[in-house]
Order: sequence, then C-alpha cells, then structure tokens
Amino acid sequence: MGETVRLASAKDGFGFDAWRETPTDARRGGLVICHAIWGVTPHLKGLAAEYAERGYETLVPSLFDRMRRGFPERDTDPAVIARQMGFGEQTGWGADVLDAVQAAIDALAPPVFVMGFCFGGTTAWLAASRCSGLAAAACYYGGNIIDHVGEAPQAPTIAHFGRTDELIPPADVAAIREAHPDLPVFEYDAGHAFVAPNGFEAEASRLSTLRTLAHFSRNSGVRSEA
Repeated sequence: MGETVRLASAKDGFGFDAWRETPTDARRGGLVICHAIWGVTPHLKGLAAEYAERGYETLVPSLFDRMRRGFPERDTDPAVIARQMGFGEQTGWGADVLDAVQAAIDALAPPVFVMGFCFGGTTAWLAASRCSGLAAAACYYGGNIIDHVGEAPQAPTIAHFGRTDELIPPADVAAIREAHPDLPVFEYDAGHAFVAPNGFEAEASRLSTLRTLAHFSRNSGVRSEA
C-alpha cells in the first residue's frame, strides 16, 4: 500500500509531496519516477506499485507542487490541458525541477535509478546529466531531450521512442542517436505515451519495460552469481 510523503528541496527547503511504494520482498534498489505533465496520476501510482513488487523502493515526486499542490486525475478539459502545459513551460520542461528530483534521489538508499515519461522523460535525461547519486536512467518519449542533446548523461542511460509519435519528429530521434552513438535508443511500432492508458501499446510497453529492467539490473552494482 503506497503513501504520500513530504520531501524537501535542498535548494531552499521547499516541501513537496511524493508518492512512495516499498518492496514487500528483497530490495533491488531505489527508483524515482518523473511524471508527465499530468502529474502523479493513478496510472503512475499503479506503476510505482508494480516496480515495488519487482523490488524497487519507488518515489514519484510531484514536480509541479510549486505551482499547484496535489495529485490530479488526468483531465481532457482544454483549460486543464493548457494549465498543465503551462506548468511544463514554467519549469523549463524539466530543467527547473531537478532540485526535487535530487531530493527524491537523496531520500533513497543506493543504488538509485530514475525513469520518466514525456515531460518526465526529458526530466530523467536532465537528471542523468546534472543530478548526483544515480546508477542508471530510462527516458520514455521525452519530447524536449532534443533541446539538451549536447548534454551527455553521467549515468548509463537508455531512451525509448515510438516510431509514429506525433509529438516527436523522427529527425529528433535520429539527432539524439547521432549525438550519442553509444547510448541505446530504442524505437517501437507505437505512438506517443505507449506505456500510459491514453496511448497504450501492449508490445511496446512490454518490451520497453523488459529493456529498462535489464538496464537497471546491469547497472545495479550487484554481481550475478551465474
């Protein structure tokens, strides 16, 4: 059973909420999930529970708490969409919320991993580049990664994109791959948000999850006994 916890930014002490799930069995590590523009939705709470079942103590920080507190439901009302997009712009599409991500990383015992979706996919890329204490990162359909393509992740990073994503041009994915030839960039027969309910594509979700789990395991610092 998850719970809401309060974390504090190391930058200025600002308190913000995070959803926390703990493993019921052996712990593999800590995981920070960076949300899309919708915030800490029920879908992400469920995803956090799934990763906790796999052994990851998981935090989903509410990265927009400085603008609006709470864990909102996903809403298709144009005014709500405009508000949430505005939050993305106000936070530099992830660049200005890294103090919250760092606080979540610091709240977890190592090894600590980060993953994110859409807005959070870009945030996870920036965290891998600018935050400390990360063992690895997985970025899902981060539309603004291209704006930071010159930054090299300092933690091992993989990226997942949909081939028919209407929000991320194929040229952007190609540019990311060209700038970071040693970084695994995976593409799937899917559109945007293929892990989320609004764009779910079963095979892309399944395969990207397996690759993310393998990536985390390889970079956990735990040696295989095989």
